[in-house]
Amino acid sequence: MAQLTSSVITLNINGEKRTLPVDHRTTLLDALRERLDLTGTKKGCDQGQCGACTVLVGGRRAVSCLQLAVAAEGRVITTIEGVADGDRLHPVQQAFLDLDGFQCGYCTPGQICSALGVIEEHAAGWPSAVSADVSPEAEAPPLSAEEIRERMSGNLCRCGAYVAIVAAVARAAGDATGTAKEALA
Repeated sequence: MAQLTSSVITLNINGEKRTLPVDHRTTLLDALRERLDLTGTKKGCDQGQCGACTVLVGGRRAVSCLQLAVAAEGRVITTIEGVADGDRLHPVQQAFLDLDGFQCGYCTPGQICSALGVIEEHAAGWPSAVSADVSPEAEAPPLSAEEIRERMSGNLCRCGAYVAIVAAVARAAGDATGTAKEALA
């Protein structure tokens, strides 16, 4: 009996259902870029190390180079193309723009998608590796520069725009009072 090596899948991307045939080995990144022309998501290392290909799958951050497209079927996928509301930038995008949270811009789509995940995870009370109290009853720690750096550590920027990225995430999270100033210092 011959084993199937391809399927027709339907992906829910940026609020739109897209149906396409894929080889079972096709990554979500390759399906997005090569099959659906959503080229905002970047291919960096293609090994899950740099975060350039970060998208949101079911509201959670995912490095799309390590996820198979068939595994994303039925899940809600948000790429950088789906973050803005028409011509109105998302507050995270606006903060990156206002605070120069990018230089060459190659990693920026992944950084922004990751920042969206970071803000949501923090708002839900999830601790990070630098959170002082990780007990289930603990409140979320303040979204300090240290917390942001730890939570964004899976996204690399070869240009070194980290200080501005931290400030942009802090501002977008609504924590611009002390954290953004501290991040810029």
